[in-house]
Amino acid sequence: MRERKALQRTVALVALVPVASGLYGVLFGLNGLGGSGLVDVSADSHFRYLSGLHMGIGILFWTCVPGIEAKTTLFRFLTLVVALGGLARLLGLALTGLPAFLMLAALGVELVVTPLLCLWQARVAARHGEATPRETLG
Repeated sequence: MRERKALQRTVALVALVPVASGLYGVLFGLNGLGGSGLVDVSADSHFRYLSGLHMGIGILFWTCVPGIEAKTTLFRFLTLVVALGGLARLLGLALTGLPAFLMLAALGVELVVTPLLCLWQARVAARHGEATPRETLG
């Protein structure tokens, strides 16, 4: 029970990052990154769209917090989405060079922290006997 509560607190806290950064990106667009103020309208639109997805991923992680031991399928799906984004970011790093520190920190969350949380969730689910192969997303 204590491990379940610790996982719930950790997921709730870590999910705050994509929710807050996504909301920031939606509200401020590319100009929020501290650029010159001259941005391509289409690039800004795409950035805001992706920021909305980022925020949505964080909100979906929050929906996993209550009854987290029974949310294995959704948690694994969200982890896959985040890790795929991290792999895309890693490819960008290889193709274009080192991004800002915050982007490197995000890469660490995407490819290390989130998969570790997924493993922790699986452990808690197994201990509570709630993980089933035919689990639904709801």
